[in-house]
Amino acid sequence: MKLFFNVSTVVASVSLAMAAWQMVAADAPRQPEKLLRHVVLFKFKPTSTPEDIKKVETAFAALPKQIDTIVDFEWGTDVGAENLSDGFTHCFLVTFRSTEARDAYLPHPAHKKFVELVKPLLEKPLVVDYWAQR
Repeated sequence: MKLFFNVSTVVASVSLAMAAWQMVAADAPRQPEKLLRHVVLFKFKPTSTPEDIKKVETAFAALPKQIDTIVDFEWGTDVGAENLSDGFTHCFLVTFRSTEARDAYLPHPAHKKFVELVKPLLEKPLVVDYWAQR
């Protein structure tokens, strides 16, 4: 009986210690995930129609379903009050976990097809890649 009590006490103590450690670990600050951001800005030609631009928006937004190295995607149009966009109207943010993931995206057939769609409609693209800092 005494042995059972000692074993039960040890098991209960270990269980409590593990539960306490899990609570502390859950509250501990986490190291942010390292993410590579691929920022794409488009300045469309004056001859690009609203229909052309809508096709580009739709095609770009479809890439995350076609290319599995994309971990996040968002986009929007310029609403800046400072009038400093220099004619760039569209911003797309594509997120990757590594340079290898980004490097797999660039020659991917779906990306190449998208580039062929958008290239004749653009006056100028601008692309910046950076590692997200917190």
